[in-house]
Amino acid sequence: MTLPEGHLRGSAGLSLAISLLLASCLLSDATAQPPLPSVKSDRPFAPGERFTYVISWLNITAGKAVMEVADSPPIQGRAALRLLTAATSTPFVSRFYPVDNRVESLVDAETLIPQRMVFRRREGKRKNDFDVVFHQSEGTITATKDGVTDKLAAPPGIHDSISSLYYYRSLPSLVPGSSQMVTVHHDKKNYKVEVRVEGLERLKGPWGEVETVRVLAIMPFQGIFLNEGNIQIWLTNDARHVPVMMKAKVVIGSVVARLVEGFRVPTTP
Repeated sequence: MTLPEGHLRGSAGLSLAISLLLASCLLSDATAQPPLPSVKSDRPFAPGERFTYVISWLNITAGKAVMEVADSPPIQGRAALRLLTAATSTPFVSRFYPVDNRVESLVDAETLIPQRMVFRRREGKRKNDFDVVFHQSEGTITATKDGVTDKLAAPPGIHDSISSLYYYRSLPSLVPGSSQMVTVHHDKKNYKVEVRVEGLERLKGPWGEVETVRVLAIMPFQGIFLNEGNIQIWLTNDARHVPVMMKAKVVIGSVVARLVEGFRVPTTP
């Protein structure tokens, strides 16, 4: 069986959907939007949390993605966290379109504001290395892609595509019917994104049956998974806001990431 490369890119390209599906939770344009709510002082995640997802397209298992939270040495005297995401394609898909993507975001442990993001992208013949440093006090970003560095303006408090998901999970509540325009930094550009909290929905999985909050992000760019604009994510409707499923429309059908391991709260050593 041979799959067209464009469609494989759509399926394997969801390798970073875990980190980009909620790019909608970044800071709004500071000159036009009210400030976002503060995160909870008692975060719904901690070092040791690890989620594993199976990624599928048209009922074909395309890959696996892992999200985890780890400790980090302090940054400028402040406690920090390492947010890690890795995604790889299955042996079958790798025959046509191999994927091995790895992202690390260093964030302030209290505010979840990013300080630096390193992204190693390996998708098919595409190989990119990103190193993004956030100068939050200056309102600028130093972005290096494949050895070429640019300094860009950015709204104060802007997040990267990894930290945004954890920031969103830390919001006190997600109210169905609410909507806002936000800004996301991706590949040396800042984008405005509309995010809508669509409603409540019950889902079943390896973790049982749970009530979730369904969120829709309308993306103004295709990103790395050739989505056609709409990306959905289902978060548990509780204090943890666990992302149990994500879906992105592609050229044909949809690519889906489903949580298969890590739903239980990790045990503190």
